[in-house]
Amino acid sequence: MRLFTIILLVASGVLAQAQQNKSKLVVGIIVDQMRQDYLLRYGSRFGENGFKRFYNEGFVFQNVHYNYIPTKTACGHASVYSGTTPYMHGIIGNDWYSREEGREIYCAEDHNYQTVGSQTDNGEMSPKNIKTTTITDELRLIYQFKSKVLSLSIKDRGAIMPAGSSGTAIWMDKEAGNFISSTYYMQQLPDWVTKFNNRKLADKYLRSTWNTKFDIGSYTASGPDLEPSETNIDGQMNGFPYDLSTLDKDYENIIKTPFGNEYLTELVLSALDNESLGEDDITDFLAISFSATDYIGHDNGPYSVEVEDTYLRLDEELSRIFNRLDEKVGKGNYTVFLTADHAVATIPQFLLDRKMNSGYFDKDAVMKQLKEALNEEFGTAPWIEEEINNNIYLNHKYFEETDVSIDEVKKFIQRFLLTFNGVSEAYTDDEVKAFSHCDDGLKGLLSRGFNSRRSGDLVFVLDPSWLIAWDTDATGHGSGYTYDTHVPLLWYGAGIKQGKSFQRHEITQIAPTLSMLLGISLPSGAMDDPIYELLED
Repeated sequence: MRLFTIILLVASGVLAQAQQNKSKLVVGIIVDQMRQDYLLRYGSRFGENGFKRFYNEGFVFQNVHYNYIPTKTACGHASVYSGTTPYMHGIIGNDWYSREEGREIYCAEDHNYQTVGSQTDNGEMSPKNIKTTTITDELRLIYQFKSKVLSLSIKDRGAIMPAGSSGTAIWMDKEAGNFISSTYYMQQLPDWVTKFNNRKLADKYLRSTWNTKFDIGSYTASGPDLEPSETNIDGQMNGFPYDLSTLDKDYENIIKTPFGNEYLTELVLSALDNESLGEDDITDFLAISFSATDYIGHDNGPYSVEVEDTYLRLDEELSRIFNRLDEKVGKGNYTVFLTADHAVATIPQFLLDRKMNSGYFDKDAVMKQLKEALNEEFGTAPWIEEEINNNIYLNHKYFEETDVSIDEVKKFIQRFLLTFNGVSEAYTDDEVKAFSHCDDGLKGLLSRGFNSRRSGDLVFVLDPSWLIAWDTDATGHGSGYTYDTHVPLLWYGAGIKQGKSFQRHEITQIAPTLSMLLGISLPSGAMDDPIYELLED
């Protein structure tokens, strides 16, 4: 009898502790293109209530990486929320080639649905291409769809992937300047979103000037303002101040400045004021994806004044969100994690100007030479159907009608690509499929990012710090090198102890960790362990 009483008391204590740590609201924040080193380089300039709240009261992981190639926005959001990689969830890029449809498709496109909130076609979207459940789906399932899941972003893919198949996604229409959704989610916008759009904040931002928050001479973590390797806004200006009122009325200019993050924060605050998130005993989920950081990073690179100023301002946006969460949900009643969907490479020209190894790969010229070489070797024919994301798709239908061996052509292309400067490796699909997901290094990264139904017949990898030559962007991302894989992971709030870790972790551990914290099922494709350091007493 006494033993039974002791067991009952222990069980009651565990249950009481679980109830005490239960989060009424989970807030997932993804900062598009954020590198881990930004926290170190800019940290001394942050205020006390933004990023520093994670450091002072939460748990900070300083060695977290993406574990696949390619490191792209859609893949990153899908991987964080599904707990698996493109191999399983199927989002192998922002775009990829569809053999079934004979064209490139966008990761979230779905023309079976219409736009809600504007007259454009930018709402013809759904999550149909993600093949697994997400942590937000599992939350909805465990509470019989009584949990609210709301996902907000400037980018459609930044809202759609975290929402999973059962949540609600709202994003910015870059043509109309307001926030929209899709008939997949709703037939009309919530009243609070309509009222928010009626404030016409986008038009206000287009009349604004972006100048540095502090004296420009204090930006010592960055290079010179007028760095020649950087690009500019709308092809008309480069360097502070950026007076948007002097440019054509183009709402995309907003998201190339910190005003894009501010615009999203205003929407987040309205959601917290109107959606009753975290106000009952059923856990809700608010997913936030800041996108302006990506546009600014592409234009200016990771050592620019523009990027430094953007993160100092983002720190203030986080503080505003924390304050509203404290007010509406209550400190200790919500849990927040913050990470990124990928990081970014240094501008190759920036490195070349400083006599460091880097370069540009002229993909169009190489593909033209490759087609000519194939015609010379095997006869004139449409051997290549498409090239995208460093994947080459061969024309399977043609090979069915000829005696030429597709394997022979693959090997020829592989040898041909390896003759070019900047190409590190080239593999056939059969080789990638033979790699183990447990492999370290390049082989493991490729295997975890390869989906047999959607990836190509060959995949090639560039050397470190080499990028495909673009017409507009100064820099980019997508590789498996650490400058693209190494991202922050910060936790704060209910159920989170204070601490830090330098142990290596994978981005696919976030969703399993949330499953354990919330006491819900793992997403259907989850492939990793939870982060024990965060969960253990």
